[in-house]
Amino acid sequence: KMVDPTLAEMGKNLNEAMKMLEDNQRKVEEENEKKYARKDIPGPLQGSGQDMVSILQLVQNLMHGEEEEETSQSYRLQNVGEQGHMALLGHSLAAYISVLDRERLRKLTTRILSDTTLWLCRLFRYENGSAYYHEDDREGLLKICRLVIHTRYEDYTLEGFNVLYTKQPVIYISSAARTGLGQALCNQLGLPLSCMCRVPCNTMFGSQHQMDVALLDRLIKDDVEFGKLPLLLVANAGTPGAGHTDKLGRLKELCEQYKMWLHVEGVNLATLALGYVSSSVLAATKCDSMTLTLGSWLGLPAVPAVTLYRHEDPSLSLAAGLTSSQPVEKLRALPLWLSLQYLGHDGIVERIKHASQLSQRLLENLKNLDFIKTSVEDELSSPVVVFKFFQEYSNRDQTSHAAQASTIQRPIISNEGHIYDTFNQWLGEQLAQLVPASGVDVVELEDEGTCVRFSPLMTSAVLGTEMQDIDQLVDCLKMKIPVLTSTLQLREEFEQEVRRTVGLLYIEDLGWPGLGVVRYNYHSDGKNDDKQEKELEKINTELLKKLNELESDLTFSLGPEFGGQKNCVYIGMVTEDLDVSELVETIAATGREIEENSRLLENMTEVVRKGIQEAQLQLQKANEERLLEEGLLRQIPVVGSVLNWFSPFQASPKGRTFNLTAGSLESTESMYVSKAQGTGSTPPPTPTSSLAKQRLPGQKAFKRSLRSSDGFSETSSISHCDDLDKLDQRPSNLSPGQEQEPLEMEREEEQKEVAQAKTDTEDIHSDKSAPDCTKVEDQASQR
Repeated sequence: KMVDPTLAEMGKNLNEAMKMLEDNQRKVEEENEKKYARKDIPGPLQGSGQDMVSILQLVQNLMHGEEEEETSQSYRLQNVGEQGHMALLGHSLAAYISVLDRERLRKLTTRILSDTTLWLCRLFRYENGSAYYHEDDREGLLKICRLVIHTRYEDYTLEGFNVLYTKQPVIYISSAARTGLGQALCNQLGLPLSCMCRVPCNTMFGSQHQMDVALLDRLIKDDVEFGKLPLLLVANAGTPGAGHTDKLGRLKELCEQYKMWLHVEGVNLATLALGYVSSSVLAATKCDSMTLTLGSWLGLPAVPAVTLYRHEDPSLSLAAGLTSSQPVEKLRALPLWLSLQYLGHDGIVERIKHASQLSQRLLENLKNLDFIKTSVEDELSSPVVVFKFFQEYSNRDQTSHAAQASTIQRPIISNEGHIYDTFNQWLGEQLAQLVPASGVDVVELEDEGTCVRFSPLMTSAVLGTEMQDIDQLVDCLKMKIPVLTSTLQLREEFEQEVRRTVGLLYIEDLGWPGLGVVRYNYHSDGKNDDKQEKELEKINTELLKKLNELESDLTFSLGPEFGGQKNCVYIGMVTEDLDVSELVETIAATGREIEENSRLLENMTEVVRKGIQEAQLQLQKANEERLLEEGLLRQIPVVGSVLNWFSPFQASPKGRTFNLTAGSLESTESMYVSKAQGTGSTPPPTPTSSLAKQRLPGQKAFKRSLRSSDGFSETSSISHCDDLDKLDQRPSNLSPGQEQEPLEMEREEEQKEVAQAKTDTEDIHSDKSAPDCTKVEDQASQR
């Protein structure tokens, strides 16, 4: 068909126009989509994704923070070790194995689970047991509780909580157990807190951290009489705090009597793998279930905890969640399966034995230290060492310490329990900071207060603790004990000195590990509370700054960040050579100096203001007098210039100067006469905090001079040192009897020569002959 060229051209132009319009619209939509993606999608997810190197670099930065020190990174990798790499490999293999076909996966997981369970039961002497692997160490006990509920309540599967309501179950737990364990069990099981019974520890006989068996028997009988059902008992083979073991044999007999389930947990269960096991821990092999935390004992990262149990009905175990039909969940044992094969029996025993030897090494050294009290159940095989600083009585007179060792004095200070808790908290933090490889931490015990705990089974495999770390820990402890004892002894003296000193207020803060807390009192002159508080803060802040500028070994601070008193000076630990009176006197004098300077500044400000007003009045009066003296004609510009040229006006300068000391305006006439500024009246002396005591060269502030205390002067000590040098320089080929007489004769000759030189000098001075006198003195000095 023939098409009109005009129409064809029009159609072509229309198609191009529509194409352009559609392209522009598509570009706008793409730009809007890009803007939307940049705005709402996180940066790492934009684009086509990140490469592997960038992602690993990000992970490394997140692991180590902004620090790029190669030493810290290699230190972390060194602690993981090859056995740790096997555990990490197990997690990767578990994810890889999970993609196998179902039948092959079932066979593989069954083999891994059965092998690991058999190995663990043989290693820890728990025969014919089953194993449940879990990430949370409390989850095993939770599943055991559900198993016991299913076992003791036959209709629980059908009726649920109704059977629990008719006969309330009771779970018994030691008061020395982990904090919050009982509440967590009740929350997960859906039971009220009344179902949890805390059994006190022994208070009269035996260890203070062991469960009271007789009291437990009475509690069970009372619950049975009230129609309750004793369900389960949680015992400890190594309490979380002190590492003590309950009387597991008697507890097992009690559980059999009342048909209760006995579950044991604790760090001492690790010693079951050793050749020699104490009888108290060996009784744990007869319990119904136990929880093992192999990750911390063997230094294996991210391996699950294991709960070993004995039960005959697999259906109830499946109902309680102890076993699973899912093959993937059975792969939790794969990291342990690899790590146990890598370590072998010797490697496992060596790590646990090494941790026990570290504890014994520390315990032997602690026995030889004074003022250190240990709390260890079994000193022969306990893997946990708990100690604290403790000093029953004070011996203030250090010179007669041996004579007063048998005398009994009153306690050092009131509220000594809080003081010792504070000091032991400081001691534990210092030891953990100085020797981080030791892994010591601070623990709060119910009866003994704050203590320092060393539990190598939980830390040594991860931190790589060695014997030299224990020796370094003991050395640091020896350095800190004198500081603690001296601070404790001088604390009361410091309080008495502060209370006797005018202008200082003693603040009692039992939570401060140091000499004490002091505040300088601001003497208010009818000021309001807000202004007085500001002045007090200003003075004490300046006082703290001045004290820190002194060359001393003391630490002055504002106190702890939270819970401390305001506007106070906190003084840290001190040594025995501290002069408390000098310290308190310096604090008071420095505070008075700051207060007087602040008042002087305020008064000077007021005086200057009044002086400026007076100067303005005198300048105005001087201008008026000058107008009267010069006359009106001299003030006219042209006429005054001509008049001053014919008849100059002679006027004496009348300047004024402001005397800050006197606070008044004075004439400058004397200054123009003498060509120098006069000083006027003598200003008052500026108050200073300098003390009359003089320190020896190199002696720091607030230190008592040991030489002066012993009665020796500086000159006598120097001459004594010279005599020692002479004795060292005597000939070595002489016998003691031969070298004594020449030495005495030499001293007598020296004394005679010095006396003769003095006589000659006096005679020469009487003759007024200066050159000869100098010559004689030179001869005397040469002799």
